[in-house]
Amino acid sequence: MISFFKSLFFGQRLFQSLIVIAALFLLSQWVQILYLPTWILLIALVFLVLTEGIALYKSTSFNAERILTEKFSNSDENSVTINLSNSYGFKVNIEVIDEIPIQFQKRDFQRNFNLSANSNTHFSYTLTPKQRGEYHFGAVHCFISTVLKLVKRRYSFSQNQMVKVYPSYIQMQALAFLALDRQSEIGLKKVRRIGHTLEFEQIKDYVLGDDMRTINWKATAKRDQLMVNQYQDERSQPIYNMIDRGRLMKMPFEGLTLLDYAINSTLAFSNIALKKKDKVGLLSFAESIKDFTKATDKSSQLRIILNRLYNVNTHFLDPDFNRLYAHVKTYINQRSLLLLYTNFEHMSSLERQLPYLRALSKKHVLVVVLFENTEITELANSKTTNITSVYEKTIAQQFNYEKQLMRKALLANGIQSILTKPKDLSVNTINKYLEIKAKGLL
Repeated sequence: MISFFKSLFFGQRLFQSLIVIAALFLLSQWVQILYLPTWILLIALVFLVLTEGIALYKSTSFNAERILTEKFSNSDENSVTINLSNSYGFKVNIEVIDEIPIQFQKRDFQRNFNLSANSNTHFSYTLTPKQRGEYHFGAVHCFISTVLKLVKRRYSFSQNQMVKVYPSYIQMQALAFLALDRQSEIGLKKVRRIGHTLEFEQIKDYVLGDDMRTINWKATAKRDQLMVNQYQDERSQPIYNMIDRGRLMKMPFEGLTLLDYAINSTLAFSNIALKKKDKVGLLSFAESIKDFTKATDKSSQLRIILNRLYNVNTHFLDPDFNRLYAHVKTYINQRSLLLLYTNFEHMSSLERQLPYLRALSKKHVLVVVLFENTEITELANSKTTNITSVYEKTIAQQFNYEKQLMRKALLANGIQSILTKPKDLSVNTINKYLEIKAKGLL
């Protein structure tokens, strides 16, 4: 009985009808001819309510199911599908309310449908998470009524589902084409780019256009025709993504923190590096070292990195670069490409850490990723209308100038750098990696 009353609701049309009948009863005090027809209308309304209620409650003839993917991709559109099944012998009106995870702060989700007798339908909607972690869905509530819309029966399907939001694997897949060599942009196929690195591939016949410096004179003498050595890009080179989890990486841009941008980029970049047959590792740090994963080229490495990055959070402390240097010196012995995702807002903060960065760059190829503050850039390029806006624009331009000074300071100390907008981070990072590989700097 309790469940019956919890599931019973009355439609707006019923209350509108009652208001009209009440008004007619009031009017019948002066126009008595309306009194009897009003009673007839009231009785007819009660009869229709009972008829609709009996039709809806005589059997349990409706079902709904929410279909979720195994995991969600952070900062991307993820699809949610709800299947509806009507086993009633008549057409029904459906109001669907889905209890979306609290992280989205969306409390007005509702979809309305008309579903014929003994038929099924489905609909989909998308959600774009802005944080990694666990997202919990509540129940799917369906309010069913007939064409009269006087009474509603609520069906609640308690699908308390949880989905994990991982770093942007959709972005990783979208950028996978960058693993193709540059010639692929012409012929749309994978080709091996010939290089002059230390990894020998084969001896082949000389053809017009081959570099004369690669002629193998011993093989030429044996075959009595010109033979050349062919080389390919060196493979199995160790690459480490080092992510700063300090307080400055908490800064948000377009709904995502700098830490999330760094994590999304790490995943996309690692996928490219593994496709290029290099070894990929991971390290995150703040006041201490966390999530250190030794570089390897195993096929399972991308999944390991994905799981490590799933719950990485910002620490509201300054990063300890001294500890970072000590850890790299102890545990990373082979010359490696170190991709450091960090952020400095003032030249003085970079100067404090510059000795440690120089020390890292002596043995490894260090690339420091700096983030452009797009909001300050927008302010620096805005038009001034009063004295206050002139001051604000001047300060914004000073901030941008300091970013350029940071790049020059890093370059003067032999350190590679990337200054990028947060949204362009993944593409710029991958292009920098391909540039380093092409130049043979590693």
